[in-house]
Amino acid sequence: MISINQLFKSFEQGNLKIEVLKGIDLTIKEGEFIAIMGPSGSGKSTLLQLLGGLDTPSSGQVKIHGKDFSGLTEKQRTIVRRKSIGFIFQNYQLLPTLTVEENIGFPLYADGRKDKNMKEKIRNMIKEVGLEGFEKKAPNLLSGGQQQRVSIARALIHEPKILLADEPTGNLDRQRAKEILDLLAKFNKQRKQSIIMVTHDIFAASYADKIILFKDGLIETEVTREDHGYAEYLASFLA
Repeated sequence: MISINQLFKSFEQGNLKIEVLKGIDLTIKEGEFIAIMGPSGSGKSTLLQLLGGLDTPSSGQVKIHGKDFSGLTEKQRTIVRRKSIGFIFQNYQLLPTLTVEENIGFPLYADGRKDKNMKEKIRNMIKEVGLEGFEKKAPNLLSGGQQQRVSIARALIHEPKILLADEPTGNLDRQRAKEILDLLAKFNKQRKQSIIMVTHDIFAASYADKIILFKDGLIETEVTREDHGYAEYLASFLA
């Protein structure tokens, strides 16, 4: 699904060159749920931006289905994003002047689709994320957990194969966070979507098939659910 080869990203700050990613190699399989952890400034969110085509690498490649995504023009990357990638953000990024159903359907309308079953598709998605009865509500009338449900529904409405989540439970209490993570796990299993989630929360990371720990722009550790040390690895964060 996704192949990352010798990915470097640096920024110029005055006379300084700041290296954020220093040669990342990573393969993400179809339907895999990945959690990326690490201290602030380790390159986690930068990697997510490169995977989503929101930025371009200094060198190296991001391949999606064998095609070099990072080598496309901005217009070409936009087309790929609309068709293949969904985004979930910590602060939800909902459009305040639109209702719940309008926010969820926005990617379809923005893409110029005229599907006669579009309204039914939106209704079904609202039901799947547990927001029936809130269709006409504005985002500011919803709780944080409900707003994140809208964000998830919006990310999934065009049925992307890749879902990128940047601290999706960062603004939620533990119960609301569990509800959101249960939703993500459900869609991951049902739709075989690849989920790449950046998080500081080991509870959130425990939902993933694989945890990748970043440090100083490099992958320090990878541990999968099948590894013998997986439980101990999780416990070490909680010690």
